[in-house]
Amino acid sequence: MSLPQKMRAVEISTPGGPEVLTPAERPVPSPKPNEILVKVAAAGVNRPDILQRMGLYAVPPDASDLPGLEIAGEVAACGAAVTMWKPGDKVCALVHGGGYAEYCVTPEVQVLPVPKGLSLVEAASLPETFFTVWSNVFDRAGLKRGESLLVQGGSSGIGVTAIQMAVAMGNRVFATAGSDEKCAACVKLGAEKAINYKTQDFAAEVNAATGGKGVNVILDMVGGDYVPKELKCLAEEGRLVFIAFLRGPKTELDINELMRRRLTISGSTLRPRPVEFKGAIAKSLRERIWPHIEAGKIKPVIYKTFPLAEAREAHKLMESSQHVGKIVLTV
Repeated sequence: MSLPQKMRAVEISTPGGPEVLTPAERPVPSPKPNEILVKVAAAGVNRPDILQRMGLYAVPPDASDLPGLEIAGEVAACGAAVTMWKPGDKVCALVHGGGYAEYCVTPEVQVLPVPKGLSLVEAASLPETFFTVWSNVFDRAGLKRGESLLVQGGSSGIGVTAIQMAVAMGNRVFATAGSDEKCAACVKLGAEKAINYKTQDFAAEVNAATGGKGVNVILDMVGGDYVPKELKCLAEEGRLVFIAFLRGPKTELDINELMRRRLTISGSTLRPRPVEFKGAIAKSLRERIWPHIEAGKIKPVIYKTFPLAEAREAHKLMESSQHVGKIVLTV
């Protein structure tokens, strides 16, 4: 593949609202020995992109300043030490920034094949949420087959992934969402029950649905005043894992409740973790989850696509929280 010297990209001109996303021309990056260069066909839009644009999400010093944490496309070039991929392969990848562009580099171990039957746009919606859910729900929280999971924000990109992944792995799943329509979407994706948090008490509903036992794992991106309620609907030996805190990073805990019911509270961020850590997640996904996607048991949920040049509109939609599933930029 003949490579150009320059590429189109979208950069953050200064911290601020969607209007600060600006079309730009950048040099095409060169892959390091263990990296591949991907000709990007599509890039997923994620909440960290919004926070980075607002100046609230620090970019690691070794990362691209361009937003975009997941892509799909065709391998355009390989570093000298790459063994897993070759030019022309159709792939999707978790990237260290730089996804809002025509070309993007990423370590080869963070790359996965496009699942059979999926388009490149659909594949671009997978990496960020699938890596996050696997790492937190199955690795960190240790959700086992037959256990139950509560997904806060079930209609988000993370939410639709967590619901489908847990159902495919043999778990009971409950979810919360902010409207009856979004709750219906969660049930359609496999949730046993979806709770409208604006009109219902999610802790009471979960306890009623589980016969008072509670759920084994809660995946939370809300934090704040949700935490005391979440402890009330965790089963004994239950695990609460945080991936964000939309209602604030601080809360009050009843330590006696943690001790008495042997509860575990944890959390993580993915972007700063080393390449080897992300590579291990990619290996698990390829072995354990990709077969479910190719069998049609897990399906990408794409709410809307925008051309790369309309990234501002994509960000406005995400901030409105009207969407169910993923928003994707096409390049």
